[in-house]
Amino acid sequence: MLTVDLDALAANYALLRREAGGAEVSAVVKADAYGLGIAPVARRLAAEGCRTFFVATPHEGLALRTVLPQADIHILDGLFPGTAALYAEARLRPVINSMGELAEWREAGAPLPAALHFDTGMNRLGMSAEDVARIADDPSITKGVAISLFMSHLACADDGNHPQNRRQLERFRALMATLRPHFPKARASLANTGGIFLGPDYHFDLVRPGIGLYGGTPFARRANPFHSVASAHARVLAVREVSPSEGVGYAASWTSGAPARIAVLAMGYADGYLRSLSFPWTEGMGGESGGRVYIGGEIAPVAGRISMDMTSVDITHLPEGAVKRGDMAELIGPNIPVDDVGRQAGTISYEILTALGARYMRRYKSSNGPDSATGRGKA
Repeated sequence: MLTVDLDALAANYALLRREAGGAEVSAVVKADAYGLGIAPVARRLAAEGCRTFFVATPHEGLALRTVLPQADIHILDGLFPGTAALYAEARLRPVINSMGELAEWREAGAPLPAALHFDTGMNRLGMSAEDVARIADDPSITKGVAISLFMSHLACADDGNHPQNRRQLERFRALMATLRPHFPKARASLANTGGIFLGPDYHFDLVRPGIGLYGGTPFARRANPFHSVASAHARVLAVREVSPSEGVGYAASWTSGAPARIAVLAMGYADGYLRSLSFPWTEGMGGESGGRVYIGGEIAPVAGRISMDMTSVDITHLPEGAVKRGDMAELIGPNIPVDDVGRQAGTISYEILTALGARYMRRYKSSNGPDSATGRGKA
């Protein structure tokens, strides 16, 4: 069971609005709202006042358009070749990343809105400094395009002391000074979740939070200010007594020097519980210390390799009878923060959330209405 607390989502959005001052707070809802369900998440954010949304692909944009007919929806991956008519019909705004995309969008027909994305140092997507100069020298290059937003993306906002943040800010300011006289109605956007907390200099007209909305931390070295949104639980299939020196799971990689008690959970890497959470690790794995769950009122470590559908945890330290078949173990939630799971898996909370499998039944909690559940997955 995956429980999504929409009230916590709304509280995180409110926190970001306070931190962003007068800047508009949009929402990044790509990858099915970071694995939590784009439809209920986007509806709640819209109810809280969000009007601008960012997704990665046109297919995500089409799905969101059916949910929010009036929202401004931006496609971060830009304009896919040959898809201009689809974008136009669904009123999707490409985030233009190259002069080639700009030319193709210009040929789509009547002036259509778009964002222009410029690379200020991440060296991933985005138009170059040379492109800025070309557009400034000949603004007719953009004729037929209603440029609504200039944007760039911070590479190191998780570390407030990283010098790249200031370098990217200065580069973004310079390109805005060059282009804004030609496009006075276009807004500016630089900050992701971490960037919002770098201060007002980074806010400009619009900020684009992602992970913070969903309860994950955007910071490398400071406390997480956000409320937990997602809680994942798995059912206990069996409780087994294991004799000393007997192995548990594939490759018998986990053994105990004394009699042990193991709870077998109905979840595995097919559910997004990453194999790198296995303990002990196999070659090529490497988390912080192996996965943990909260079960029977205590923390219990993963024992052995995580398989496709099942994971074993060591409950020897719990009183006999504290855990039984049918009980639920918390994988992510108030006792097992998603950022801790990321560290234990050798990754980040973003991957943990977006990897959550389709087999989870998703339950949505909200004070705005009755709880609802979707899917026919595990409960």
